[in-house]
Amino acid sequence: MNLGRFKRRIYTPYYTPIQELKRFSEALGGPKVFAKRDDLLGLSGGGNKTRKLEFLVADALDKGADTLVTCGAVQSNHCRLTLAAAVKEGLKCRLVLEERIPGSYDPNASGNNFLFRMLGVEAITVVPGGSDMMAEMKKIAREVESLGRQAYIVPGGGSNEIGSLGYVQCAQELQQQMFDYGMDFDYIVVPSGSGGTHAGFLVGVYGNNMNIPVLGVSVSRSTDVQIEKLYPLIKSVATHVGCPIPPMEKVIVYDEYVGEGYGRPTDGMKEAVQLLAQTEAILLDTVYTGKQMAGLIDLVRKGFFKPTDKVLFLHTGGAPSLYHYSKSVLPD
Repeated sequence: MNLGRFKRRIYTPYYTPIQELKRFSEALGGPKVFAKRDDLLGLSGGGNKTRKLEFLVADALDKGADTLVTCGAVQSNHCRLTLAAAVKEGLKCRLVLEERIPGSYDPNASGNNFLFRMLGVEAITVVPGGSDMMAEMKKIAREVESLGRQAYIVPGGGSNEIGSLGYVQCAQELQQQMFDYGMDFDYIVVPSGSGGTHAGFLVGVYGNNMNIPVLGVSVSRSTDVQIEKLYPLIKSVATHVGCPIPPMEKVIVYDEYVGEGYGRPTDGMKEAVQLLAQTEAILLDTVYTGKQMAGLIDLVRKGFFKPTDKVLFLHTGGAPSLYHYSKSVLPD
């Protein structure tokens, strides 16, 4: 796959490190666990959306946009990073926040809400949970265009065939690191939410013949619903980059760790966030990576992995929101 033919802005001029989690692995008594530290990507606070935005913002600039419009939950890491990319490029940014848990939006909250203000968001629109977010973003785009400006809509999570290129690229980056360092992995564990990271990474792994199972841990939907959402995106991404489409059986999603729904705390998430912090001094978030790691821990305890396996955890970031959700992680 020749990704060099796609326009890209570079917000991270280095490979994110792969770190062995020795004390964490010892605490689990399981396989050797490693982390690909995409929480250390560029822009404010880092996280997986940075990779997607490198391609999305390049497309926005190519189309003459001066304003980015995107959406997410009230503590959205994606919104934070889209706003940060806009600042980096001298663009305006407007956010549409979905109040998925009634009463959860507080404009004066810490975490990402604080960073929205710090980074100078132009406007925030809050809509009820279950709203048609694309329709809401289109309303904002029309408002921007009524001012004589040009809006560019970045889909939720940056999850379309353009944004997902960032994780096709990540798989290629990982392949090069594995060669450079003489490493190999038996499994890769990724979060599965809006779908762009999971879809792009799977296409990259499959298209580069890496032959490593990619295990997705759902953070919001049942397995069948998530796969129904993912597979059209996987096909679209593969077609966009010009590689074979991964067969359906390569799309693996575990839904046992969602709990009561997106953003809702679980006991497994709490344990995972605390355990990684207290063994490796690495922070997870409560919405994505905490549930993702809860899935990995449970699979270890169920004996899914052999003791000799090497398991790579794709750390997609999100720590800035952790400060807002402190009561969801630590006891009073």
